[in-house]
Amino acid sequence: MLREMHRRLSAVLGEVPSLDVEFVCVDDGSHDDTLAILRELQRGDPRLRVLALSRNFGQLAATTAGMAEARGDAVVTIDADLQDPPEAILDMVARWRDGVQVAYGVRETREGEAAYKRWSSRIFSRFMNRLSGGYIPVDSGDFFLLDRKVVHAFLAMPERDRYHRGMVAWTGFRQEAVHFHRRPRAAGETKYTKTMMWRLAIDGLMSFSLLPVRLALWSGALVAVLAFAGLIVGLTARLLTDSVPGWTLVCALVVFLAGVQLAFIGVLGEYVGRIYGEVKRRPLYLVKERIGFPASSQRTSR
Repeated sequence: MLREMHRRLSAVLGEVPSLDVEFVCVDDGSHDDTLAILRELQRGDPRLRVLALSRNFGQLAATTAGMAEARGDAVVTIDADLQDPPEAILDMVARWRDGVQVAYGVRETREGEAAYKRWSSRIFSRFMNRLSGGYIPVDSGDFFLLDRKVVHAFLAMPERDRYHRGMVAWTGFRQEAVHFHRRPRAAGETKYTKTMMWRLAIDGLMSFSLLPVRLALWSGALVAVLAFAGLIVGLTARLLTDSVPGWTLVCALVVFLAGVQLAFIGVLGEYVGRIYGEVKRRPLYLVKERIGFPASSQRTSR
C-alpha cells in the first residue's frame, strides 16, 4: 500500500501548488519490508521523511511521534491503508484556510467492514459523545487536520493512555466536520484486532469519564437501600412468625454482591494501574532511525 499511498497523496496535494508539503511516515516497528520501501520512496522524493521507531509502540503513539516531527502550519494524520481517502484532505485544507482550526473526518459509510465493527463503533461513538457532553464528534476517527496551535496543545498533553479523537475535541478551538465515504482496504488485512478495539474503547472511557467509579458508588447506594428494606422485611417476619424464610435467596445475594465487589475492585485497579503508568514517566516512544529529516532535528523520544 505504501507506493500507492505516496502516489495518491502526491497527486492530491499537487493540485494545490501554493502548498509547501512534507510527508512524515512513521514505521511502528514493522517486521516486513515497510522500512525498505520507505527508504526507496524517500530517495525519489525529498519531501518524504521517515521515522522508524525502535519497536511497536502502538498506533496512537506512532501518530503522536509523527505529529511531533511535522513542521507545517497545519498537520493531517492519515492511516496508510487508504481507507480514509486522501482526496478529502483538499476539503480539510479549504476549511483551514477559511479559519477552521480542526477539520475532522466523519464517515458516512464504511464499506468492506464487518457488521460487528460498524455497529460497535457507532454505538461506542454515540456513548462517548453522551458521556463527554457532546464535544467528541460522532462517527469520527483519527483522520483530521490540525492547525499548528492545536498541534502544540495536543502535544502538551502528557498522558500515556491516549484517545486522540477525544483529546483533539477537548482542546476546543474552531472545529468542523468533513464528510466522506470510507473505502475497503485495497490490499492486505487489518492488524487491528477486536482486542485492540476493546482496549481503545476502555482507554477512551477511562480517559474522559469517571463513570466506572460512579457506577460503583451508585451500586453501593442501591444495595444499601435494598439491604435496609430486606432487614425491615426480615424483622417483620420474625415478629409475626416463628421463622424467616428465604435463606436460599440470601445466599444467592451474598454471592452476587461478592462478584460485584470484585468487579469494582478491578475497575479501581485499572485506574490505579494507569496512574502507576503515568508516574513512571517513561517515553511514549523511542526512535531508532530518522531518514530525510533536516540535520538540526534530532529528537529521539517523547
